[in-house]
Amino acid sequence: MANKTFKISSTQSTIEWIGRKVTGSHNGTIAIKEGELLLKDGKLTEGRIVVDTTNINIIDVTDPSYKAQFAAHLASDDFFSSQKFPEAVLEIIAVNGSRVDATLTIKGITHPIQFEAEINTNGDILTATAKLVVDRTKYEMKFRSGNFFTNLGDNLIYDNFDLHVSITAKNATVSSSILI
Repeated sequence: MANKTFKISSTQSTIEWIGRKVTGSHNGTIAIKEGELLLKDGKLTEGRIVVDTTNINIIDVTDPSYKAQFAAHLASDDFFSSQKFPEAVLEIIAVNGSRVDATLTIKGITHPIQFEAEINTNGDILTATAKLVVDRTKYEMKFRSGNFFTNLGDNLIYDNFDLHVSITAKNATVSSSILI
């Protein structure tokens, strides 16, 4: 089998996030800007996914004023610093069965991350799903973290947030045979 490169369809792929605090949780989506996955002999071996941190949506908040304020706070230096760092990048560096070893770069800070993924190919279409658990404090997102601030009470925000990733990608490998 040959190597195949699959280009991620940003319009058919989603990342849903969940952040938790003492009094509940919030959830939303964040856009995938672009990416590609490389298969060797039918198995995922590496890849790169670029996330648009300027495109964070909050689903569970319906009040327009509060939603705008919350989105601005997520884009601020307390969280993603979206103006300075408009992209976050996941680089897949190794895959062993369903276990994926990768690096995640947020705010210019890179750390290793491991997660389980389900990857399927059907002809020229690849689909993948995964759940990543990210410790936000590793990326200088310390706002209301119990590891950095005391006496937060009901204002505590838990350090880990979840990313539920669903990817659809299309084979972008160009055939090397030329018909004459």
